[in-house]
Amino acid sequence: MNEALAIPEAHSGAKRAVDLIARATRAEISALWKDGEGPPLASLLRGPETGLVMVQGRIGGGGAPFNMGEVTVSRCSVRLASGTIGHAQALGTDREKARLGAIAHALWQEGTSRERVEQVLLAPVEARLADEHQRKSEETAATRVDFFTMVRGED
Repeated sequence: MNEALAIPEAHSGAKRAVDLIARATRAEISALWKDGEGPPLASLLRGPETGLVMVQGRIGGGGAPFNMGEVTVSRCSVRLASGTIGHAQALGTDREKARLGAIAHALWQEGTSRERVEQVLLAPVEARLADEHQRKSEETAATRVDFFTMVRGED
Protein backbone atom coordinates (compact mmCIF):
# COMPACT_ATOMS: atom_id res chain seq x y z
CA MET A 1 0.00 0.00 0.00
CA ASN A 2 1.12 3.55 -0.66
CA GLU A 3 2.75 5.28 2.32
CA ALA A 4 0.40 8.25 2.02
CA LEU A 5 -2.53 5.99 2.92
CA ALA A 6 -0.70 3.96 5.52
CA ILE A 7 -2.15 4.27 9.00
CA PRO A 8 0.45 4.32 11.79
CA GLU A 9 0.78 1.06 13.73
CA ALA A 10 -0.29 2.76 16.97
CA HIS A 11 -3.63 3.51 15.34
CA SER A 12 -4.09 0.27 13.44
CA GLY A 13 -7.04 -0.86 15.58
CA ALA A 14 -9.99 1.27 16.54
CA LYS A 15 -8.88 4.44 14.73
CA ARG A 16 -8.43 2.49 11.51
CA ALA A 17 -11.92 1.00 11.81
CA VAL A 18 -13.57 4.37 12.51
CA ASP A 19 -11.65 6.01 9.66
CA LEU A 20 -12.56 3.33 7.12
CA ILE A 21 -16.22 3.28 8.18
CA ALA A 22 -16.36 7.07 7.73
CA ARG A 23 -14.89 6.74 4.21
CA ALA A 24 -17.17 3.83 3.22
CA THR A 25 -20.20 4.36 1.02
CA ARG A 26 -23.64 3.42 2.28
CA ALA A 27 -23.68 0.50 -0.17
CA GLU A 28 -20.36 -0.78 1.21
CA ILE A 29 -21.67 -0.64 4.77
CA SER A 30 -24.96 -2.28 3.75
CA ALA A 31 -22.97 -5.20 2.31
CA LEU A 32 -22.69 -6.46 5.89
CA TRP A 33 -26.37 -7.38 5.72
CA LYS A 34 -26.83 -8.65 2.16
CA ASP A 35 -28.30 -11.90 3.46
CA GLY A 36 -31.63 -10.10 3.86
CA GLU A 37 -31.92 -10.02 7.62
CA GLY A 38 -30.84 -6.39 7.93
CA PRO A 39 -28.73 -4.76 10.62
CA PRO A 40 -29.20 -5.81 14.25
CA LEU A 41 -31.52 -3.80 16.45
CA ALA A 42 -29.76 -0.87 18.02
CA SER A 43 -31.05 1.89 20.26
CA LEU A 44 -30.08 5.41 19.31
CA LEU A 45 -27.96 7.27 21.84
CA ARG A 46 -27.31 10.34 19.70
CA GLY A 47 -28.72 11.27 16.34
CA PRO A 48 -28.48 10.55 13.61
CA GLU A 49 -27.99 14.27 13.19
CA THR A 50 -26.36 16.60 10.71
CA GLY A 51 -24.33 19.72 11.43
CA LEU A 52 -21.36 21.77 10.32
CA VAL A 53 -17.69 21.41 11.19
CA MET A 54 -15.06 24.09 10.62
CA VAL A 55 -12.18 22.87 8.47
CA GLN A 56 -8.73 24.33 9.02
CA GLY A 57 -5.88 24.49 6.56
CA ARG A 58 -2.19 25.41 6.60
CA ILE A 59 -0.17 27.04 3.85
CA GLY A 60 2.59 24.66 2.84
CA GLY A 61 1.61 22.17 5.51
CA GLY A 62 3.60 24.00 8.18
CA GLY A 63 2.24 27.52 8.27
CA ALA A 64 -0.17 29.04 10.73
CA PRO A 65 -3.60 27.39 10.69
CA PHE A 66 -6.49 29.30 9.12
CA ASN A 67 -10.22 28.59 8.93
CA MET A 68 -10.87 27.39 5.42
CA GLY A 69 -14.63 26.85 5.61
CA GLU A 70 -17.38 24.62 6.91
CA VAL A 71 -18.36 21.13 5.80
CA THR A 72 -21.55 19.22 6.47
CA VAL A 73 -21.13 16.15 8.70
CA SER A 74 -23.61 13.54 9.93
CA ARG A 75 -23.02 11.57 13.11
CA CYS A 76 -24.72 8.88 15.13
CA SER A 77 -24.14 6.82 18.28
CA VAL A 78 -25.95 3.55 18.96
CA ARG A 79 -26.08 0.79 21.57
CA LEU A 80 -26.57 -2.81 20.49
CA ALA A 81 -28.67 -5.23 22.56
CA SER A 82 -25.37 -6.64 23.89
CA GLY A 83 -24.53 -3.22 25.35
CA THR A 84 -21.75 -2.41 22.87
CA ILE A 85 -21.73 1.24 21.85
CA GLY A 86 -20.75 2.34 18.35
CA HIS A 87 -20.09 5.78 16.89
CA ALA A 88 -19.84 6.99 13.31
CA GLN A 89 -19.30 10.25 11.45
CA ALA A 90 -19.60 10.85 7.73
CA LEU A 91 -19.18 13.82 5.43
CA GLY A 92 -22.49 14.96 3.96
CA THR A 93 -26.11 14.66 4.98
CA ASP A 94 -26.66 10.90 4.75
CA ARG A 95 -28.00 10.19 8.25
CA GLU A 96 -28.81 6.57 7.44
CA LYS A 97 -25.17 6.01 6.46
CA ALA A 98 -24.12 7.43 9.83
CA ARG A 99 -26.58 5.11 11.65
CA LEU A 100 -25.42 2.03 9.74
CA GLY A 101 -21.80 3.07 10.27
CA ALA A 102 -22.37 3.31 14.03
CA ILE A 103 -23.87 -0.20 14.02
CA ALA A 104 -20.91 -1.48 11.99
CA HIS A 105 -18.50 0.15 14.48
CA ALA A 106 -20.27 -1.52 17.40
CA LEU A 107 -20.15 -4.89 15.62
CA TRP A 108 -16.43 -4.39 14.92
CA GLN A 109 -15.85 -4.01 18.66
CA GLU A 110 -17.51 -7.35 19.44
CA GLY A 111 -15.21 -10.34 19.19
CA THR A 112 -17.82 -12.53 17.53
CA SER A 113 -18.42 -10.23 14.56
CA ARG A 114 -15.12 -8.35 14.18
CA GLU A 115 -13.72 -10.73 11.55
CA ARG A 116 -16.85 -10.41 9.39
CA VAL A 117 -16.73 -6.59 9.55
CA GLU A 118 -13.02 -6.69 8.66
CA GLN A 119 -13.55 -9.01 5.66
CA VAL A 120 -16.84 -7.70 4.28
CA LEU A 121 -16.47 -3.97 4.99
CA LEU A 122 -13.06 -2.69 6.05
CA ALA A 123 -10.80 -4.67 3.70
CA PRO A 124 -12.78 -3.74 0.55
CA VAL A 125 -12.93 -0.07 1.56
CA GLU A 126 -9.19 -0.05 2.24
CA ALA A 127 -8.55 -1.64 -1.18
CA ARG A 128 -10.84 0.88 -2.93
CA LEU A 129 -9.08 3.81 -1.26
CA ALA A 130 -5.66 2.43 -2.22
CA ASP A 131 -6.82 1.98 -5.84
CA GLU A 132 -8.20 5.53 -5.94
CA HIS A 133 -4.95 6.89 -4.54
CA GLN A 134 -2.90 4.90 -7.07
CA ARG A 135 -5.08 6.09 -9.94
CA LYS A 136 -4.75 9.73 -8.87
CA SER A 137 -1.00 9.33 -8.51
CA GLU A 138 -0.76 7.89 -12.03
CA GLU A 139 -2.91 10.71 -13.46
CA THR A 140 -0.71 13.28 -11.74
CA ALA A 141 2.48 11.58 -12.94
CA ALA A 142 1.16 11.61 -16.53
CA THR A 143 0.97 15.41 -16.45
CA ARG A 144 4.37 15.91 -14.85
CA VAL A 145 6.78 18.10 -16.74
CA ASP A 146 10.50 17.92 -16.05
CA PHE A 147 12.14 21.28 -16.46
CA PHE A 148 15.84 21.62 -16.82
CA THR A 149 18.20 24.48 -17.40
CA MET A 150 20.95 24.35 -19.92
CA VAL A 151 24.06 26.15 -18.81
CA ARG A 152 25.53 28.39 -21.46
CA GLY A 153 29.24 28.43 -21.81
CA GLU A 154 31.03 31.73 -21.70
CA ASP A 155 31.94 33.07 -25.11
